Amino acid sequence: MSRSFKVGVLAAAVMAVAPAAQAFEAGNFVVRGGAVHVAPDDSSDSIVVKGVGNTGTEAAVDSNTQLGLRATYMFTDSLGLGLLAATPFKHNITGSGGVLDGADLGETKHLPPTLTLQYYPMPSGSAIQPYAGVGVNYTTFFDEQTDLPGELTLEDSVGAAVEVGVDYMLNKSFGLNAAVWYADIETEAEVEGVTEKFDVQIDPMVYMIGMTYKF
Repeated sequence: MSRSFKVGVLAAAVMAVAPAAQAFEAGNFVVRGGAVHVAPDDSSDSIVVKGVGNTGTEAAVDSNTQLGLRATYMFTDSLGLGLLAATPFKHNITGSGGVLDGADLGETKHLPPTLTLQYYPMPSGSAIQPYAGVGVNYTTFFDEQTDLPGELTLEDSVGAAVEVGVDYMLNKSFGLNAAVWYADIETEAEVEGVTEKFDVQIDPMVYMIGMTYKF
């Protein structure tokens, strides 16, 4: 077997495994961008209207999709610190059940920055990199609006968050990503002068699919 043929075979083998040899390592920054879909698993206290009483109606929050951006710093080959950000999510709030069933109660926007400690179980040489994370979510509500004769307010929320995801690196810098989170989001809502304060559990599942860039 000629030397040139051996060199050619070796070069082909190196090229074949190159993506796997260029996966995540300590000191890397990993940026992921794509579509993020928030699907609330909502429930609430029954809404009490001042001067009327208990309506038997709960608040329901609809889903929304926005552009998401995530950044992870790998401080070891297996551990990273990740931050989720997104363009503001917009949700309609309607009545569910009772005398206000189907009523348009208002709308709000929110930002859900989420910080997680991520664990990557595969060797750094693997092109497929599943991961799991646990951390904290902070959700801030703003631009609340309602057609009712009062001002809608929603308190900010701090709660636990967990995530699982996977990257498939196409080469040393670019890859594909899919991930899912659960976030514990609970807020206290009120239409001032119209309703008593009531707790709303949003507790969404959050889904993301997009691209990965590592540097």
